[in-house]
Amino acid sequence: MKISLFDFQKDALHQLRDKLLAARKFASCDNPQAIAFSAPTGSGKTIVMTALFEAILDEPDDQLAWPLDWQPQPDAVILWVSDMPELNEQTRLKIESQSDRIFRVNQLIPIESTFDAERLQGGRVYFINTQKLGNDKLLTKVGDGRQYSIWTTLSNTAKALPDRFYVVIDEAHRGMAGGRGAKEAQTLMQRFLLGYPEVGLVKMPLVIGVSATPQRFMDLLLHAPHTVYKVAIPPDEVRLSGLLKDRILIHHPDFATAAEMALLEEAARRWMQMTNGWARYCKAEGEQTVWPVLVVQVENGSDKQLTKTSLIDALNVIESAIGRRLNEGEVAHAMHDTGDLDVGGRRVRKVDASRIDGDKNIGVVLFKTSLSTGWDCPRAEVMMSFRRAEDHTYIAQLLGRMVRTPLARRIERDAALNDVHLFVPYFDTHAVKNVIISLHNPEEVPPTETGSGRELVVLYRREGTEAEFKAFGELITYRVNAARAQSHLRRLMAISRSLTIDEIDETAWPVAKQRIIGWMEAQVASMKAAGQFVAAEQAITRVGLKTLAVQNGTGETEPGDDYHIDASDVDIDRLFDEAGRALSHGLHMNYWQAHADRDALEVKVEVIVLSRHHSAMTALESAAGSAFDELYDTHKKAIGKLQEQRRIAYERLRLATAKPSEVPWHLPESIDFRRLPAAPFWKQHLYVESDGQFRAELGLWEVGVLQEELADTSMAGWLRNSVKKPWSLEIPYDTGGDTRPMFPDLVIVRQTADDFTIDILEPHDPSFGDNFEKAIGLARFAEQHGHLFGRIQLIRKKTSPAGGDYFARLEINKTTTIKQLLLITSNPQLDELFAELAV
Repeated sequence: MKISLFDFQKDALHQLRDKLLAARKFASCDNPQAIAFSAPTGSGKTIVMTALFEAILDEPDDQLAWPLDWQPQPDAVILWVSDMPELNEQTRLKIESQSDRIFRVNQLIPIESTFDAERLQGGRVYFINTQKLGNDKLLTKVGDGRQYSIWTTLSNTAKALPDRFYVVIDEAHRGMAGGRGAKEAQTLMQRFLLGYPEVGLVKMPLVIGVSATPQRFMDLLLHAPHTVYKVAIPPDEVRLSGLLKDRILIHHPDFATAAEMALLEEAARRWMQMTNGWARYCKAEGEQTVWPVLVVQVENGSDKQLTKTSLIDALNVIESAIGRRLNEGEVAHAMHDTGDLDVGGRRVRKVDASRIDGDKNIGVVLFKTSLSTGWDCPRAEVMMSFRRAEDHTYIAQLLGRMVRTPLARRIERDAALNDVHLFVPYFDTHAVKNVIISLHNPEEVPPTETGSGRELVVLYRREGTEAEFKAFGELITYRVNAARAQSHLRRLMAISRSLTIDEIDETAWPVAKQRIIGWMEAQVASMKAAGQFVAAEQAITRVGLKTLAVQNGTGETEPGDDYHIDASDVDIDRLFDEAGRALSHGLHMNYWQAHADRDALEVKVEVIVLSRHHSAMTALESAAGSAFDELYDTHKKAIGKLQEQRRIAYERLRLATAKPSEVPWHLPESIDFRRLPAAPFWKQHLYVESDGQFRAELGLWEVGVLQEELADTSMAGWLRNSVKKPWSLEIPYDTGGDTRPMFPDLVIVRQTADDFTIDILEPHDPSFGDNFEKAIGLARFAEQHGHLFGRIQLIRKKTSPAGGDYFARLEINKTTTIKQLLLITSNPQLDELFAELAV
């Protein structure tokens, strides 16, 4: 693969692999097997399937930890079935661009109406759509020079290759379209599952259904005889991955209005803001420039009129808003009922939806509803719709195609680049609520935060707070369950390689290899010295055989002589490769090359024995973990100065441990925030809106605590610590055997002499069952990192015997308090400690 898979994509791939291993053992036309793969919109299902195809037709990617019992099938055939030619073309282009192993143009074959073959050829991926499979279509007929109908071709392939003919039914883009066309497509797809005896089509023995949710493919399987296996990608993991934009902002008037061009003008201004923002970001980060697209959804027309929307007025308004004339080729349309257009002397070219993202000259796209199915364009970031409120389902589905991030990751430097904007002049507040409801439909739309543009805002660092933000530079936070745990050997090799490639430490990679080889040599020597090696070696190099003599005629048996034979070179090589997967990053080959002067078999056996020895591998892992921490600590300042994408890569390696690790706390230049338009104003917040104000709805306890803090003249600023944001202060705590994150509500910055002190305040209701567990988590945090902070307080609201309420504060950042908190095991014990120590 040309790209690295996210952890959730690797999990899905491994599950698909395991299900296929089970399914293809039994697959036949009489015993068909099916896998239901549910992949939410935006999860990268084509990427996962491409990696699977590579493993089937060639070899699995070395980084994907493939098991030894997986055997590639170079002669396998893959057939991708969808209900639209545009979907097939889009999928073919994605596979071709993502695979670096085997997929050439002649291996990715669209089945056209002229296709005629006895069976499909091995080692290829074919694409077909149901629109070519009707009874009146050329593919389904014989005669006029055609020897085989497509049904005969598929049946012959299924019978010849029952365990290696993979039929992929793509249901993930079916969309909200209904009517006769959708029903016909459904019926045609069912034929692959049920067979079609009238034309000689057998049941397909191995079917993988890809759908936005399991139910859609299960509906197809309703009357099918297939044994069904299920694989699902959790929507929450897609949202947390950074593959999707964080928010969809809907801009609308209080009441439906005819001032449509005013909103188009505002949409065009927003488009230019996004364009300029991406240009600044990409220049600063050294990325290839992202060119956002403004999508304009026009009204339907009539027999005499292409659209009721005035395209001349629309383009004039856009040009007025951006202050320049649109360039040649910058405007395109995807309306199927016409070709290139002349709009007020401008050429508006016709373009296929699947080609929009790849054509960087395109900045404005005009369309009706045709983009709503099978269209992916991560560059599409602003949409203006002239449609009426009754079309909200089309609009919602289209937005579901627009929320992919252009760089396949969340942007930390500028939160505004993580938003998608929708402008709807004919939608009042009630209609917008219907759009939001539609956007919560997991069948069509990724799990992205949605709301009115009046509620979802971007906050920027308050002017004059440079010193306060600088004070955060030495602080740390945690990221709990943010990355899948990896072996320390993998982490050490990965960080050392990165440090060398990034020119931070040019010797890191070769030195790491030498150190690990030295550790391996030491462990092998230790096993030999302890007398543990010989027996393990013989178990690998010698095969014990027993002989049983059977008397002819009587059938009586008696044991014969036992003897041994040497293991074959093939067996040794297979075990050597297995050891390489356990060690990772080609370390088995590095060890072999370092001992090139010795007998090759002897060296390979040493590696095999080492990889199977638990205490030796534990020692290697421990040494590698310490070496990783040493490298990271040595170079963390240089890592912190890297461009955002590279810095995040190191952070993921840092976090890829079973135990949560601290990371530097980076507060970005801007953050996203949700608040009601009528929310109260608060002074001295570190982040503010473009008007210099901060508005937020706070809980009653937070309000009371904050008012006390604001009354302190040393207060220099404060931060409302949001939950589960990439920039949040996150502290781990243990509950029920799991480690979970907590997000203290308030972070206070106080002026102390010539410096600043950062406090952590957590107002917390004592009725919650996790009270004492969170208190222990705060105590452990204070024990390790308290010297970096000022106050770390757990706060409760209490009623005074004299009347009135007050806030009792338990100061955790004291050695005596920490010791007492680490001994408690229940909420009552915490209550007693609160009563004794809180002030």
